[in-house]
Amino acid sequence: MESTRKARVAGAALAALGVTAVVLTGCSGSGGGTSSSNGSGGGTYTLWDPYPDRDATSTWAKAIDACASDIGITIKRNAGNTGDTVKDLTTAAPNLPDIAMVDNPKVSTLADAGLLTTTKENGLDVSDIQANILTAGQIDGKTYGVPVGANTLGLYYNPTVLSAAGVDISSVKDWDSLTAALKKVVAAGKKGITFSAVGTEEGSFQFLPWFWGAGADLTKLDSDKAVQALTLWTDWVKQGLAPNSVLQNTQGTSWDEFKTGQFAFAENGSWFKGDADKAGYKVLQLFGPDGSAAPAPTGGEFITIPVQKDTARYATSVKIVKCLTKGDAGANALGYIAPTKAGQDAQLKEDPTLQFWVTAVAAAKPRTADNLGIKYGTISEQLYTAVQNALSGASTPTDALKKAQTDAQAALSK
Repeated sequence: MESTRKARVAGAALAALGVTAVVLTGCSGSGGGTSSSNGSGGGTYTLWDPYPDRDATSTWAKAIDACASDIGITIKRNAGNTGDTVKDLTTAAPNLPDIAMVDNPKVSTLADAGLLTTTKENGLDVSDIQANILTAGQIDGKTYGVPVGANTLGLYYNPTVLSAAGVDISSVKDWDSLTAALKKVVAAGKKGITFSAVGTEEGSFQFLPWFWGAGADLTKLDSDKAVQALTLWTDWVKQGLAPNSVLQNTQGTSWDEFKTGQFAFAENGSWFKGDADKAGYKVLQLFGPDGSAAPAPTGGEFITIPVQKDTARYATSVKIVKCLTKGDAGANALGYIAPTKAGQDAQLKEDPTLQFWVTAVAAAKPRTADNLGIKYGTISEQLYTAVQNALSGASTPTDALKKAQTDAQAALSK
């Protein structure tokens, strides 16, 4: 999730709902507003992405600009909140954008609605994409779109805060030792841990490593193992080891809290590696209650080609997808790990310190795993609602998760 960081700036709705467009014009583009009938170039193409915090000066916008120039077209970009992707694309049908960047667990939902074309239809080769990254964009044996890259979560820590509190990071190996470290830090006058428990997909995304790390399964939200994970978070908030702000925190605002230098730990994503390096922060693999590695979810978007009435547009849309996913270009522009070994090797050659995140992405788990597919969105909504209810004190972890399981089953049976 997205990703994630992607919702820290409140985005307006996309083009169909009035978002401001950023137009990136290639040097040789015709600017005519339509493609040539043979798809050989020229004209204006629309691209929707979930990055309202990346303006025309960003590396991502410049990557799009470079592709527009190379292909000889104009790309009209609209950036909106990732949480509105399904609604916005559904509302826009049948006048869909040429290219849509879709948070990976939502690809199957849009594909099931008949809004996306397959990679086979457009001749896009995805054979070298890492399997655990590609799975999220597949349904019924078909692949919809190409992942621009992937990200995942880790447990960042501030060595300065830990040292001042007398905490040896090597002692932090499981949930009990982590909680003990948080208590020592708070007793020393600093703050414990920050994360995102907001009532959106970002909240589910950040809770999943603890949920999966406890051995819980998304098909049974009210299991004892699920309760164990939610109790951990709830106790941290009750005991003042995590701030009440986690209930509203996006991954971006949570990171802003961590950057104050007051917190010992922050669960957050690989896209903040640059910030972390500059500040001297370090990162650990997330773990379960017994210290075993916890599966973190794969984040990131697929570059998809929505269905068009004018099928001649597909040829140029394919060129845009290929340009943005070539090697490690798009992934670097977004701060992601490339989805192919070749792309990852290029990134590691440039920056060997990425090895932790390359390894973490390889071990990450798709949110739509366990054959959830389009069911994931419904289950995720109930999961983040349960997290909100428990952390706010509106319900106990047990009751919140029981209701989540009941409501999820009712919604999926319709």
